[in-house]
Amino acid sequence: MRIVTAEEAVSEVKSNDTVFFQGASMTPNLLIDKLCDRYQELENVKIIQIHTEGEARYMQAPYDDTFNVYSFFVGANVRKGVNTNKGDYIPIFLSEIHWLFRRNTIPLDFAFIQVSPPDVHGFCSLGVSVDIALPALDKAKKVIALVNPQVPRTHGDGIIHINRIDYGVHIDNPIHYSALTEPSEIEFKIGKHVAELVEDGATLQMGIGNIPNATLKNLTNHKGLGIDTEMFSDGILPLLELGVITGEHKKIKRGKIVTCFAMGTQRLYDFVDDNPSVHFKEAAYTNDTHRISLQPKVTAINSAIEIDFTGQVCADTIGPYQFSGVGGQMDFIRGASLSEGGKPIIAMPSVTKKGHSKIVPYLKTGAGVTTTRAHVHYVATEFGVVNLFGKSLKERARALISIAHPDHQEELNREMFFRFKLGE
Repeated sequence: MRIVTAEEAVSEVKSNDTVFFQGASMTPNLLIDKLCDRYQELENVKIIQIHTEGEARYMQAPYDDTFNVYSFFVGANVRKGVNTNKGDYIPIFLSEIHWLFRRNTIPLDFAFIQVSPPDVHGFCSLGVSVDIALPALDKAKKVIALVNPQVPRTHGDGIIHINRIDYGVHIDNPIHYSALTEPSEIEFKIGKHVAELVEDGATLQMGIGNIPNATLKNLTNHKGLGIDTEMFSDGILPLLELGVITGEHKKIKRGKIVTCFAMGTQRLYDFVDDNPSVHFKEAAYTNDTHRISLQPKVTAINSAIEIDFTGQVCADTIGPYQFSGVGGQMDFIRGASLSEGGKPIIAMPSVTKKGHSKIVPYLKTGAGVTTTRAHVHYVATEFGVVNLFGKSLKERARALISIAHPDHQEELNREMFFRFKLGE
């Protein structure tokens, strides 16, 4: 690893190159900003990324004439651009992104990453975002890293030797964090319903947000829970302190918390720093459906933008508007359904912030189906839980209407009669 300035490091990028950005809390913003500063010297630079943090200047004018963004997940900082001709979205399961790099389907010229300083043996850590960063740096022709003492040194697969880094840039800045917010009354009700489905000894997958946090708040009397997930946040910390999360019943990595990335407050980053009980693995491992299915009582908790009468789940678009991404929902929904005693759960408020029902007769025109009706089992709203597994189309519609908001149930019943020709 050769230590240089950020300007020197990004000067290596040429027109028509393809550059990967590490994401989430580990987004290497200094390198990204210095690359954006060169926009007048470059043309047709392809950006490959998953969810990133920061302002994403590369998707704003005038920089967006130089950079073409292809994202595997759409966050707020790139959402507008991805839904115009300035960017694009690649629909793919999180568990399969690594093949795009390792099989050179998407060849990478550069990987921009962020790491901890090397230890006495010359090994750095990818911190709290190993996910697809590991296969990206494995295949990139050149790797440029921010070397930051504020990056947590995590255990697992994200330990890389300085020989794998071409250029290093020293910084000393906090990584991105996500503050905890208190769940609303509706979110707490949903969390309570979901928590009632969680059995002692279950292996949990849940993401960031108020519904997962509300669920965790309702698990304080459970025993022997494990964490085998795509990501986690601060919500698990109180359960660890109470001895609720032990991982003692897991068949793989017993006693370990397994994830491919984490995002939360400094308290979370302090917890994972040099903590051998937390293993950060690449997404190809954490999201492998077969491996997930081998764990006991996998309880996968995911959300949705809307769900239709038949059980089709749209979780990443609003009509044709790309809002987020497929991510790992299907990886874990399927893994949980194949797990002994597993429970795949879709949990969501019954209505949008504008009061529109999220349980609908048909998905919006142009909406993507994130999870198919054949994969859906449990659906939870603040009005209860239904299990669609084994139910017919008409039975599904009736079940879903029973947990819809009361203000919409009469209209939904009329739509059900019309859709399924029940009046004939």
